[in-house]
Amino acid sequence: MTRRLFTACLGTETNSFSPIPTGLGLFGRTMLIRDGQHGEAASLFALPLMLWRERAQARGWQVIEGLAAFAAPAGDTTRATHEALRDEILAGLQAALPVDAVLLNLHGAMIADGYPDAEGDLMARVRALVGPAVPVLGELDLHCHLTALKVDSTDALVIFKEYPHIDVSERAAEVFTLLERMLDEGLKPTMAMHDCRMLGFYPTTREPMLGIVREMQRLEGEPGILSVSLAHGFPWGDTPEVGTRVLVVTDNDPGLAQRTARTLGEHIWSVRDQMVPPLLTIEQGIDHVLNAEPADKPFVLADTADNAGIGACGDSTFLLARLIERGVGGIALSPLWDPTATALAHDAGVGARLAMRIGGKLGPSSGDPLDLVVRVMGLARDVRQPFGGSLPSMGQVAWLRVGVGAGADQDSPALADAIDIVVNDSRIQSFHPECFRGAGIDTGQYRALVVKSTQHFHAGFAPIAREVVYLCAPGTGSMDFAGLPHTRVTQPLWPRVADPHAG
Repeated sequence: MTRRLFTACLGTETNSFSPIPTGLGLFGRTMLIRDGQHGEAASLFALPLMLWRERAQARGWQVIEGLAAFAAPAGDTTRATHEALRDEILAGLQAALPVDAVLLNLHGAMIADGYPDAEGDLMARVRALVGPAVPVLGELDLHCHLTALKVDSTDALVIFKEYPHIDVSERAAEVFTLLERMLDEGLKPTMAMHDCRMLGFYPTTREPMLGIVREMQRLEGEPGILSVSLAHGFPWGDTPEVGTRVLVVTDNDPGLAQRTARTLGEHIWSVRDQMVPPLLTIEQGIDHVLNAEPADKPFVLADTADNAGIGACGDSTFLLARLIERGVGGIALSPLWDPTATALAHDAGVGARLAMRIGGKLGPSSGDPLDLVVRVMGLARDVRQPFGGSLPSMGQVAWLRVGVGAGADQDSPALADAIDIVVNDSRIQSFHPECFRGAGIDTGQYRALVVKSTQHFHAGFAPIAREVVYLCAPGTGSMDFAGLPHTRVTQPLWPRVADPHAG
């Protein structure tokens, strides 16, 4: 039987404390695709749509591809932008009716002016258009806000299991397989969620999260259980239903779904103190590098608070300033978002010695701008770094060298007496060593590499790292989860409250 499927994508990861607004321009610079024209350099959030199209066409099914819109993480989405994108998707669905199913690829942490659950708003309107009998399924980023509206509006949701996100296509395949069973076998998924009432970030590259992922996969082999997910939540989203939640999908067994979600959620609560990795202050991180014996691999220092991937500006100077003040050479940092410095370096050319103001452009969360004399060491255009099957662009990049310490030759400092800074003009986090190598830097020569990322760097950098060190620095993505200035969150959450489940 020929089936008709409608697919679409809408999303961003809203950091309510970011000074950068999310408007149509940011969607346009990130991903704004119509009619499935993703091209060769497809975005990470295009991969599920492409997989669904391929699998549907292999079965002879017709796919109507609606708008695919995704914006790099930043502040709240403007009301006009959300409504325009949402309404374009709904208009495409209306024109495609009747359809046999709807597949939505969403981030799940999008907050818009007047819409604290923007993607839930879209899901509810999709459900209203197609009615209760048409399957509506979705894939979500694990940093989603798993809200009641999202669950109530869909038949099944599947969430990434891995952080960093290396399983996007696998989870998309899981969504499609569930849909096939619904259409072919009459499968009736039932969902239940359990609220852990926790805030945090939980890398799946270390225990206990490694074991929790294995347990989710084991549970999926139990009779009647179709899918098990953990929504880590996005702590920097100021929305009522922020936090960590378990989602279980069963074969028409709501009791099994609820029991399984609760049992796994209670286990997660019991190991909460171990889920967030150790975080060092800037001073502790620098001391850790300085006190170590020489080795043939660099430390990787993660400036977690200035991660463009969680809505931060990517131009903070707190760590860089202390490295310079303490005269710590043999360090490379990438990338620092500074379109002005990048343009000046490209105009001046390789070898030029320039006085320039770097970083600290977007307000207090970025720190103070640094006035430095730098040597332009390398230039490149459209540098790309691999991530999760995609190749996101850094735009233009410039490798700048600044001498540090009393012994540095300020006209032409040696690497051991220098800090090398990769500035760029496209706001993006560090995913892979290519963010250094693309500018011409040999990563193996440094005592430490500074990456502006929270966890997505790990898959690329762990193989070349002596040790990965997570730093708790000031910035838009502060890791002080107990002190985040939420105004819309009313329920008690750990670690703000020692036991939010009490009573």
